[in-house]
Amino acid sequence: MTADTTAIGAAAPGTDTVWAARENARARAELTADFMPYLPASTSPFAPEGIDPSDLTWAETVAPGGYTHRVVARGTRIRFDDPTGDACAHVLVFNALEPWERLNVADTQKIPWQAYLGEGHPLLSGDGRVLATVTRDGSGHHDAFCGTSTAAWNDRKYGASVPEGPAPAGRDLFVLGAAKHGLTPRDLPPSVSFFQGARVDEQGDVHFDGSAGVGAFVELTAELPLILLVANVPHPLDPRESYTVGPLRVHAWRGSPTGPGDAAWSTSPERTRAYLNTADYWEARRP
Repeated sequence: MTADTTAIGAAAPGTDTVWAARENARARAELTADFMPYLPASTSPFAPEGIDPSDLTWAETVAPGGYTHRVVARGTRIRFDDPTGDACAHVLVFNALEPWERLNVADTQKIPWQAYLGEGHPLLSGDGRVLATVTRDGSGHHDAFCGTSTAAWNDRKYGASVPEGPAPAGRDLFVLGAAKHGLTPRDLPPSVSFFQGARVDEQGDVHFDGSAGVGAFVELTAELPLILLVANVPHPLDPRESYTVGPLRVHAWRGSPTGPGDAAWSTSPERTRAYLNTADYWEARRP
């Protein structure tokens, strides 16, 4: 993490007394880092084109090997950007109203009759409801087969796996994010990932498909209030021997959930039923 100290100018005071420690801390108030949340979100230097920064509700650059988490409202649009071509956003979503309802990757592939994530693809729970929809896709390289990396996998491949080490495992980062929302390791299902794809050949073998390159993006729409957990770590099938992953940018703003007039709603009878189930659930619970 690289700090920009231009706002400070002079060296910070010492910490030999309580008062000096206070001044030291205050002198660092204007420091920024390459990887950080932007508070307020409107101060993000990377607001998506066409989005008024004042409309942003979440803005963050997630470090390579880092994680983030957030509760978002129904209808929120969440955009992930890959500025270097090496990000890999492993994502879990939970119904924030009843967090035991969570992403089900099997249904996410089965109900749309499509195993590969792309524009218009619903992310479903095991209760037949749509938690989020892939609203826009400027990448095409995603994965709903492999999940994220584990400690055992990273220890074997990189020789390290702990979150504070040089090669954090995705599941361990999910555990940290989940704990902040009262969730435990047993609450964590398999995840989907964006920006580093995987494909299945005719023999049923899964192959790494790599990245779409610099500047790829994907946008999700929250169909219910959601808890999002995001781990930015290498894809488990990435063949590179070194722990290689780039920064991930996240922005979110208010929007509208998918409705009957949207193409995703009526693409198939199965999808229509899932969106109807979601709308019915929300109408019974909304404030």
